[in-house]
Amino acid sequence: MPEDDGFAAIFRGLADPTRRLLLDRLLARDGQTLTELEAELDMTRFGVMKHLKVLEDAGLVVSRKQGRVRRHHLNPVPIRLIHDRWIGKYTERRAAALADLKTALEAPMTGPGTREDTATTQVFRVHIKATPEQVWAAITTPEWTERYGYRTASEYDLRPGGTFRSLANDGMKAFGAPDVVVEGEVVEADPPRRLVQTWRMLFEPGQAAEPFTRVTWEIDELPGGLARLTVVHDVEGAPLHAALISGETLQGGGGWPFILSDLKSLLETGTAHMSEPV
Repeated sequence: MPEDDGFAAIFRGLADPTRRLLLDRLLARDGQTLTELEAELDMTRFGVMKHLKVLEDAGLVVSRKQGRVRRHHLNPVPIRLIHDRWIGKYTERRAAALADLKTALEAPMTGPGTREDTATTQVFRVHIKATPEQVWAAITTPEWTERYGYRTASEYDLRPGGTFRSLANDGMKAFGAPDVVVEGEVVEADPPRRLVQTWRMLFEPGQAAEPFTRVTWEIDELPGGLARLTVVHDVEGAPLHAALISGETLQGGGGWPFILSDLKSLLETGTAHMSEPV
C-alpha cells in the first residue's frame, strides 16, 4: 500500500459523519459486535456493514472472530500516522514526552483511561513496506528496538518459557525509572509470523502490582512487498496498562500507536520519527 493511497483511504474513512460516529462508539466501548453497533444507529444492518467495510479498508477498524461472534476493534494507529506525518513535526514532541514520563513516575495513575473497563482486549494494526523477517527482527532484537518507540533495548529468549525484558535508556533512568521497565515471558515463538508473550510495565509501583498482560504479535505477508503487523494486547485485570497502551493517556507517551508508527517509519525510511531517546 503506497503511502499516498494509504492516507487517502484513512481520510476517506474519516470523511463521513456516520463512520466517525462508529469510531466514537468503539472508542467508548471497544470490541462491539455488528448487532451492538447497529442498535446504536438509525440505520439498517447492511448500511452499518458498508460503513464498517470502509473503516476496515482504511485500517481504522480491525474485526476479529472471538468465539462465536465477530468483534470490531478501534485501531488508532492510522490516526497516529496522520499525526506523525502532518502534525507532530510542528510540535515539541521530545519535551512533551519527557514531561509525560516525569509525570508518570512522580504521580502514579489511580484511575482508568477514557475507554470503558470492559475493553480488555485492544487491537492495533499497521502495514509496513518490509518483509516479515525484517519486521520480526525489528520486534525481537535489541539492536532494532533501541532505535524506535521509547528506545528501550528489548531482550528475548525466543523459546516457550524464555524471558523477555526491556531495559531503561539513559533518559528514563534520569527520571527515576528502574533498570528493567517491562518484563515478561515468551509463550509461543514462530518466526517470522507469530509471537505470544506476557508483558508487564514496571515504571511505577501501581503498574508492577498489576497482573501480567498478554501480547500477541501477528505478521502476515501481503502482495507488493508489504507486511501486515497486528498487535493484540489482552489487558484483563490491568486498568493502568489498558489506559497507557491505548495512547489515550498522556503519561503513556503514545502507547502502541506511537510505537508502531515509529516502527513503520524506521523500516520504510531508515529514520524513526524521534531522533533521540526519551
